[in-house]
Amino acid sequence: MMGVQEQAILDENAAALGVPQKQLMESSGNAVARVVRDVADPDSEVAVVAGRGNNGGDAFVTARFLTDYDVTVHLLGRPETITTDIARENWEALQRAEVDAREARDSTDLDLADPDVVVDAMLGTGVTGALREPEATAAERIAETDATVVAVDVPSGIDADTGEAAGVAVDADHVVTFHDQKPGLTELDADVRVADIGIPEAAELFVERGDLLRLSRDPSSHKGDHGEVLVIGGGPYTGAPALSARAAFRTGADLVRVACPSSVAREVQGFSEGIIVRPFTGDLLEPDHVDQLLDRAVEHDVVVIGPGLGNAKGTLEAVAEFLDEFDGRAVVDADALQVVPEVDTDASLLCTPHQGELRKMGGETDDDWERRADLVAEFAADVDQTLLVKGAYDVISDGEVTRVNRTGNPGMTVGGTGDVLAGASGALLATQEPIHAGAIAAYANGRAGDLAVEEYGHGLVAPDLVDSLPTALWGESDA
Repeated sequence: MMGVQEQAILDENAAALGVPQKQLMESSGNAVARVVRDVADPDSEVAVVAGRGNNGGDAFVTARFLTDYDVTVHLLGRPETITTDIARENWEALQRAEVDAREARDSTDLDLADPDVVVDAMLGTGVTGALREPEATAAERIAETDATVVAVDVPSGIDADTGEAAGVAVDADHVVTFHDQKPGLTELDADVRVADIGIPEAAELFVERGDLLRLSRDPSSHKGDHGEVLVIGGGPYTGAPALSARAAFRTGADLVRVACPSSVAREVQGFSEGIIVRPFTGDLLEPDHVDQLLDRAVEHDVVVIGPGLGNAKGTLEAVAEFLDEFDGRAVVDADALQVVPEVDTDASLLCTPHQGELRKMGGETDDDWERRADLVAEFAADVDQTLLVKGAYDVISDGEVTRVNRTGNPGMTVGGTGDVLAGASGALLATQEPIHAGAIAAYANGRAGDLAVEEYGHGLVAPDLVDSLPTALWGESDA
């Protein structure tokens, strides 16, 4: 079952994979036309009530396929206000086909007469809340007819995720929805048909630009709404926690703090003026530091633990104790990963191993990415956590959902790119479920590497990825 946002993501991913929205619209309109043929004989009168978005565009296609019916298309608004290029192109195709297409600039212009079928295509799944004018009056006019009502994707006025209406809504007899069932449609007293419109399975498997739609921000959001991240790292290494912190900032976190041994605090701070350092005594993370770190962790949305910590016995014991007691969200990376299979934690973990680290955790891998995806999914189910296994193809799985990322290049074998990924994952885990945070982080990290290699070739270094992350996430698409 698929929510509204998931459908939008799939549509965009399909376009990234070479199946354009125009092709999907053609298939959608054809599917609606098939249902009209099922419920009404040829020469029946069909009134199409269409909005100015892609839902209306689907119905314009439907009208073109119903050549053996008496079809009238009622556009709610002026043609020049149609909101998408593909919907406008299909409106223009109606004109060239000489279909009876009329403009209803306000509710008084809408005269449906006495049709046998009404196709409701006013508003699609992306619109929620009470119907406004002229849609509200149009819904009332539809209700006044004796027609069989066929809704495109969702009856106008109904929330596709909940099945509820905030006011007047179209009471449909049949609903033609696309690719997968929508949760709210199961609540309706209507015949709901799910049409296959040609979205490839790859659009669900491979991470593509559509996944970035999850990152939309509320314009009224405030400082802290997009995540406060605590990086626990450093000791043997100073660059790793600093890279993770900088990557978290560049991936949208509002505040990032680094808890590190006091012996390296000054060096970590020196990497970026934005990093807030919270030192603990000594040269390495030790079990004596765990209570202090737990107190700090509860003040943050996400913890990133592992970058630069090393694998000293006391350090690994401290990581295990921390995870045993922690019940929030954490990204686990580098040497800290090896303790994950042995800990009993209430935390929600996103683990980011490369394939060698995966083996050290007890998992299996394979040169064939499809076989590797199956093995990662099995191991994720065993440890009951989410894994992001780095490779030429990254595999992200929580044991139930598995995604594969194909961005990135051989230049990213340089040291530090994993620390960048861990930091990016931490920022995303503040606002996303682990499977989505891992998928988007892998995509963004790889795309940042692709942008960096264009400029620096295989002489790129990890900080180049950090600087490219905003463009990878929010810059111009490759389309």
